[in-house]
Amino acid sequence: MKHALQESVVAERPSWGTILGIQEAGDLDWGLVRAAQINAVRRVAIPRLVLIAIAASAITWSLWSVASSVMILAWLAGVVVVAGLTCFPQLRDRDYQIATASRAELHRETLGLLVTAVTWGMLPFVFDGGGQAEHLLLVWSLSTALMAAATFGLSAIPLANSIFLAICGASLFVMAWILNMKGIAVVAAGNTSILIAAALVTGRKFVEHRAAEIALREKSEVVSLLLREYEDSGGDWMWQTDASRCLTHVSPRMALALGTQADKLESQPFLQILAGEEWNTGNFSAALRDLAEKLKHRESFSDLVIPVKVKGESFWIEMSASPRVDENGAFAGFRGVGSDVTDAHRAADKINKMARFDTLTGLPNRLHVEESLAHVMAEADRWRTRCGFMMIDLDRFKAVNDTLGHPMGDRLLTHVSERLKAAMGEGDVCGRLGGDEFAVVVKDANDPAKLERQARLIIEKLSKPYTIDQHTLYIGASIGTAIGPRDGRTVEMLTRSADLALYRSKDKGGSTVNAYEPQLHVHAEERRVLEIALRKALERKEFEVHYQPVVSANAGLVESFEALLRWSHPELGMVSPAKFVPVAEDARLIGPIGEWVLRTACQEAMSWPPHIRVAVNVSAEQLCDANFVTTVVSALSNSGLPPARLELEVTESVFMREGTQSVAVLDRILALGVRLALDDFGTGYSSLGYLSKTKFNTIKVDRSFVQGAARHAPESLAIIRAVVALADSLGMSTTAEGVETEAECRMVNELGCRKIQGYLFGRPMPAHEARRLFDAVDLRVA
Repeated sequence: MKHALQESVVAERPSWGTILGIQEAGDLDWGLVRAAQINAVRRVAIPRLVLIAIAASAITWSLWSVASSVMILAWLAGVVVVAGLTCFPQLRDRDYQIATASRAELHRETLGLLVTAVTWGMLPFVFDGGGQAEHLLLVWSLSTALMAAATFGLSAIPLANSIFLAICGASLFVMAWILNMKGIAVVAAGNTSILIAAALVTGRKFVEHRAAEIALREKSEVVSLLLREYEDSGGDWMWQTDASRCLTHVSPRMALALGTQADKLESQPFLQILAGEEWNTGNFSAALRDLAEKLKHRESFSDLVIPVKVKGESFWIEMSASPRVDENGAFAGFRGVGSDVTDAHRAADKINKMARFDTLTGLPNRLHVEESLAHVMAEADRWRTRCGFMMIDLDRFKAVNDTLGHPMGDRLLTHVSERLKAAMGEGDVCGRLGGDEFAVVVKDANDPAKLERQARLIIEKLSKPYTIDQHTLYIGASIGTAIGPRDGRTVEMLTRSADLALYRSKDKGGSTVNAYEPQLHVHAEERRVLEIALRKALERKEFEVHYQPVVSANAGLVESFEALLRWSHPELGMVSPAKFVPVAEDARLIGPIGEWVLRTACQEAMSWPPHIRVAVNVSAEQLCDANFVTTVVSALSNSGLPPARLELEVTESVFMREGTQSVAVLDRILALGVRLALDDFGTGYSSLGYLSKTKFNTIKVDRSFVQGAARHAPESLAIIRAVVALADSLGMSTTAEGVETEAECRMVNELGCRKIQGYLFGRPMPAHEARRLFDAVDLRVA
């Protein structure tokens, strides 16, 4: 392995730029190589200083009589200073081995040799030609010796060494040339070239050798680390059996994995060891039976995962093996490897659980519920029994999310799941389908009355108050039930049936249970047909706007009309708004229909007296449209109706949407001068909060409170009085809806309502009939 690693290092020889320390290449840590170069130079600091001292002293002595003493002393001082600055730090740190070095640190050594070379290169200026040939030869010999020593002594830094040799050699060449000793000058130039070449070659070998050593050490450390990790991780272990399937040559790691000692496993039946306590009962796992068959038929196998129980704890091992034969070709047993895959198996189980269980509540998710339903339906079909399925939807849960935030809603869902699990019967499975929808799979539903009682019990448990973080929360539940296979022979059909029953429960106001009936499919089909007809109603001009008068409570004078949409279909006849408006909202058709009503009402109001207003209902879907304000402006502009004569009625549902877009749209409408009315006031959950969000002109008291007050219900009377007082204090007007008798009229008048609307003063009527009311001079409604 070591030889192979060395070959791989040599195969990628560094460039000269890398050798000279100018650049780096490959993945090798060149900081280690540079540190080795600097350490090598430091080790020769003493010999280097000694050589410089000897050469400088000899040259000074030789030239003292033939050169200027000032020049000689100046040169000598320069040599001493430079030697001190470059050699003494190396001498001080020669025993200190640095671990890594930057290119700047390496080039600092190069700079030191450059300065040293420059001082020696000043010799031509010292040797002014006044001496004899022997003086020149002495200088030449000493310098050449110094250069030769540097060639090999400083080979660790080839760039610095080459620069030093080049400058010193150039100095000798110039000095010989000045003395007209051209032969010696040529020899000096040739000798310098040879030394530089030798320095480069020697330096390259040094760098390559150190780089190879470092690369080999790094690769060896990686291999050692991998081997050590493999040993420490409890990886694969070897196992072997003889022809009788008994263990032989048991490895210590295998014994450790099986919770015993190696000597105790020797000669023991392999299958008995793996079976453990189940060996006597014969209750083997399917994987162990597969292993027994493979061993019996002497077949190779791989990646066979076998559950094993050691000291009461279960874990899993993965095994692979092949049969072996002796030198005579006879079967000699099995040899294979095994590994502990418990962590991987548990991780796979966890992933599988996450795929089939809801992460928030821990209940089975939709996939798991559908699997359970399929199972109980198959059992019911097999034994000619019945199973049940419940779809559960929480009532008023969205209000919790909107008012207290989604984290509070999530915590509420966990409490709901706990109560739901407590209400389960034996064999029943409850799960969360998503959002605030849950489901229950009932194994035994032979008694429909029992299924209904269980559903009502669930509603009762889920409707009790919840106390979370000092908040008391009230929600309810609506349930739809279906019985299989009577209401559906497949999971999809039974789920659809329960969903239709749930839809009926929600339509009835929630907190109730409804069983599936075949008629629900008919209603669903009617709804589908109704949606198709609605999509063509506008272009076929099947809609008509009727107007119901709103009169003053005191004088009975008409103050305004509420525009109410009516639909007359050529085949379906007159379709109630209570039936088609929800369909239009679900199908996202309420936008264009509402715009048509707004434009038609504004156009019609222009034919009324100038003090009569028109009120138009606006849905939450319309207010979520960013172009709705533009639509209002266009309707007023095209009809010529003053903004003050238009009143838009909204319900509290517009504030149940997330975000503040609806509130911003209402503020822009108010800025136009259009009036606003809050319809069905008091039927929501936080009506007072809505009044602080938007400045309404009118509050309409719901007809349910008017009827309750007519029956002298204390709660209704108190609510109407409170609404009137609140409206008066906020500068708003109040309109009582649904007034049908003189007694109700007198009552709401006495309670302080300023305007009245109801059948007593007129039913919704076509436009031409509404205009007839204006024939009377005082516009009084008889």
